[in-house]
Amino acid sequence: MLSTPHRPSPAAGTGPADPPQDDAGSREARARAGRRGRLIAGFALCAALLMALHAQIPNGFGQLGSLFETFLPWAGLSVPVLLTCAAVRRSRIAAVAVIAPAVVWGSLFHGVVTGKSSEGGDLIVVTHNVDEANPDPEGTARALARSGAHVLALEELSSKSTPAYERELAEAYPYHSVHLGIGLWSKYPLRRVEPVPIMPWTRAVRATVDTPQGPVAVFAAHLASVRVTPLGFATARRNEAGRNLAEAVRAEQLPRVIVMGDFNGTKEDTALSPLTSQLRSAHSEAGAGFGLTWPASFPLVRIDQILVRGVDPASSWSLPATGSDHLPIAASLRL
Repeated sequence: MLSTPHRPSPAAGTGPADPPQDDAGSREARARAGRRGRLIAGFALCAALLMALHAQIPNGFGQLGSLFETFLPWAGLSVPVLLTCAAVRRSRIAAVAVIAPAVVWGSLFHGVVTGKSSEGGDLIVVTHNVDEANPDPEGTARALARSGAHVLALEELSSKSTPAYERELAEAYPYHSVHLGIGLWSKYPLRRVEPVPIMPWTRAVRATVDTPQGPVAVFAAHLASVRVTPLGFATARRNEAGRNLAEAVRAEQLPRVIVMGDFNGTKEDTALSPLTSQLRSAHSEAGAGFGLTWPASFPLVRIDQILVRGVDPASSWSLPATGSDHLPIAASLRL
């Protein structure tokens, strides 16, 4: 009688392995990662929209539009931060979305990071908020005298420090005029020097400078200070002073106009557009980099400006720090 070999039956629990399947925990982890990637992408698109539409940010309660535009160049920091987050989460969607704020920032500031200066120029002007608390007005004055400027516009002169500037600048600048904290010094004759009533007290002056190329109208101004408060950005007095200065500049009869000083605001700030829209920025046209001026120890914003009409900027630059909390700025202009 034939018998078949005994084959052991499979032990309980053995047999072909089941195909691997994702467990619920890994699926949930991937879902969370996807949600985080979409969140990063959302932040990236919001950053792009805020930069692209900065002029449309309402300036109602808190003057948030002006506050954002004051620090607009720094919005570009959102790009490396968001890109790092996308890399940590390994999210392709987030990484692609970060391209949007990068492109918008580049379109706004691509011309800033490259130098646009050229040789030449007929008139060098310098403006400097010298800081009424400056501990070394004599040293500041000597530094300004070495700048090579033909015309100096100084703001925040105090009654105590003004004699020091007059004394130290007398040899290089035979013509000067000071009106309650605002001063002009010139190598060329000054005439029709008069205060401009942009505020209840003098914070701007206007003068005709008789250059070898003909007369030029020069305005030196110090717009009202601004404050960041718990209720937002306090700019009402500055904005009013800017509108008043804009009216004076609009009424100027001479074809060549220079407006310089401490505006306590950037040229991107749309609240100052009544003034800035009728002038051109020397730094935007002929400078290199952002030219940030305040605070001098670690500049964050460019609130000191040289604006022109009827003349062509050849170059624009910042001067070394003095005893002031602002950096002085200069421009060479073709008349």
